[in-house]
This record gives sequence, C-alpha cells and structure tokens, in this order.
Amino acid sequence: MRTGCRTIVLLACLVTLIGCQKEQQVKPDYNRPLPPGANALRLLLDLSQWPDLKEPWETRDAGLTAAIQRSQQWFSIKSTQSFFPLFDVTHLRARTSLYAFSKILAESQSASAFEQRIQAEFDCYTSVGYDNKGSVLFTGYYTPIFKGSLTQTSVYKYPLYTKPKDLAIEPLTGKVLGRKVGSGYQPYPARREIESSNMLKGTELVWVADRLDQYIIQVNGSAKIDLTDGSTMYVGYAGNNGHEYTGLGATLIKEGVIEPERLSLASIRQHFAGKPAELERYIEMNDRYVFFARYDGSNWPAGSLGVKVEPQVSLATDKSVFPRGGIVVINTRKTPLNGAASPLNRFMLDQDTGGAIRAAGRADIYYGVGPNAEQNAGGQFAEGRMYYFFLKHGKTLEWHQRMLEEQPPTPSKPVKPIGKSNEVY
Repeated sequence: MRTGCRTIVLLACLVTLIGCQKEQQVKPDYNRPLPPGANALRLLLDLSQWPDLKEPWETRDAGLTAAIQRSQQWFSIKSTQSFFPLFDVTHLRARTSLYAFSKILAESQSASAFEQRIQAEFDCYTSVGYDNKGSVLFTGYYTPIFKGSLTQTSVYKYPLYTKPKDLAIEPLTGKVLGRKVGSGYQPYPARREIESSNMLKGTELVWVADRLDQYIIQVNGSAKIDLTDGSTMYVGYAGNNGHEYTGLGATLIKEGVIEPERLSLASIRQHFAGKPAELERYIEMNDRYVFFARYDGSNWPAGSLGVKVEPQVSLATDKSVFPRGGIVVINTRKTPLNGAASPLNRFMLDQDTGGAIRAAGRADIYYGVGPNAEQNAGGQFAEGRMYYFFLKHGKTLEWHQRMLEEQPPTPSKPVKPIGKSNEVY
C-alpha cells in the first residue's frame, strides 16, 4: 500500500516536473498582435527610463544624416499626410521632429550637450514589445547582388521577362485588368502556364543562373545584376499577371519547416540547397508572376517609403502600428554569422517594412548590399529595446516656425518604390 502511494507521489512529481519543463520551454511569441485598441508606443515620463543617447551620438556616421534627409524628403510630399495621425503623433509633429533632431545633431559640440538638448526638447516613447515590457526581436535583412547575362547560356537559363504587350494595367491605380481580348479582358495566365508554355519567348530582359534567384527577384520586385560583360543592370517592377500572391516563406512557416522568427533569405537558401524538386513545388504554389523593366538604379535599393535605405540606419517595422519616417534608437546586439556578438546602440530611421514584420515585438535592421551584408543580416537575431523620439507637444510649433523661416529648397519627389522591399519570400 505504501509502495503504491509512493509510486503515485513519484508519478505526480514527475508530471509536475515535466509540466514545469514544458513551461520553461515555451518560446517567446514575438509576432503576438497588440490587444484591441492598444498602442505600440508608450510614453516614458521619467528620464531614468530613457536610453543612453551619448553612445549613439558618438558612433553616428554620414549615413544617419543622409537617411534623415531622405525621410524629410518623404514628409515633404503632401500625400504622406494620409498616414497620420497615429495615436498622438501628427504629420506636423513627426516632420518637425526630424528637422529639430537634425539641427540639434549638427549644433551639439559634445555627446552630453546633445543628450541634454534632446531631453529638454523631445518626448521618448518605447515600443511595448511582444510582452508589454518592451522586448523586441531584432532580425536583419539585406540586398543581394545577382549575376546574369543578356543572352541565354547553359549557365544563365532562368529569364526575367518584360511586361507582355497583351497585359492591360490601369495606369493610375496599377490594377491589373487582364489580357486584352477584343473589347474586354480575360484573366492572364498563372505562373505554371506562363513558364510551361514558353508563351513569353522573345520578351526576355535578362537571364540569371539560379531558379531561386529568379524567384527572389520576382518577390523583391527589383534587383542589381552584374552582367557577364562587366556592366551592371538594374531591373525594376513593371507589372504582374494579377493573380494572388502566395509567399514561399509563409508556406514554409505554415508547414513548420522554418520558425517565423528564423525566416530569412539565408535560411530559405539553406533549406532548399540540393532540393530542386521541392523548390519547384513551393514556387509553383505562387500563381503571381512579376514582369520587369530596366531602370537607372539611382534610387536603389528603396524601402517602403520610396526612399533609398541606408545600411545599419534604416529600420523595417510594422507600419500599421509604428509611425513612418521617424527617429529611432535601438539597444540590442549585433550577431553576425561569421563573428562575435557586440553591442548595437544606434540612431536609426523607420523607413521600411516587410511581410514578416507584423507586430510591436519585431524589427528588421537593414545591413546593406552584397555578401558581407548577407553575413550580418543572416546572423542577426537578438532581443533588445526600441525607442521613438518626437518633439514635446509644446515645442512643435516653435520648431516648425524656425523650419519655415529657413525656407529650405523644395526637395525632389522620391520615386515610387520599385516593387516592395523586404517581403516574405
């Protein structure tokens, strides 16, 4: 009888221990949506809660100034007013905050002087994070450079096509009308028919060497391609066939192949290495097919604001919960694939978004172009904090008046984004 009791007690303890272990193994839900009516930013009323501003000031570079100017360029376009207000951040407050920040940045003679002025003029907001305690997962993304050929070869055999002449697109809205047939329209063929029928033969713009590269360029909507003749070619989005988009990455997540927070171009490449049949099966799930045109690349690579993104300065966030274009401070760690982790405390600009970045607990750091950027972006995976800075309400009109008195030259209008940066592959 006692033995039976002891066994029951031991089993109960074991179940309890297993239950505790399971609780400890629960992974953070970085993609947790905000509760209904909740804000992604929380005002910090005590200066002791603010991040240190001296280190970001000391480690700033010319890229920060360039990124601020591009955000100011974006705010100068009247249509950007439609994205505001977002909670208590108006378009006027957000735009003037950039101006004030840039002036204080230029006028401050020391890190301490800069910090004191920002504390006097600005409010600081923290992201509530995934846990309502400010915890944010920082991942990374980059812009690959592809290799290609203007002629088809045994190596370069995957084409990017120009927009077909029989594909009708509404010029003002970009809406795909379909294939022009007589006085009406028919749905344009889906991906599988386009590729299997060879119906677009003769409209090839360029060939690339890898099937996954071809797909990635279609998803990105733009690319820089180093050609075999030594020249460089920039291609940009010229339209699509009007079918629904099914993300390869989203499907991999849904099927449990890749965890959501680990989704990156590097992880996708790694998974499909040596699996051409499996890759083909996933690509064919996406009926949408993208067409291209050649362009000069002066605004490449552009983020979701339509302005050029800056390495380790431009940040991608969920634009449904965070205000566009503003100054951000991040406190996290840089975790490259090929090196040791190091603190990363920087000023950034909220200038991009992405299909995988859909919560207050996610942010994506843009690392630049090419192989080194791929190493940094592919390894980036660290928690941290994220802070936004906007002028105090009582300071906004004062700074706005100063901005008007300077009467800066009207900036040129940013070009429309070429495709969409940082999408889910």
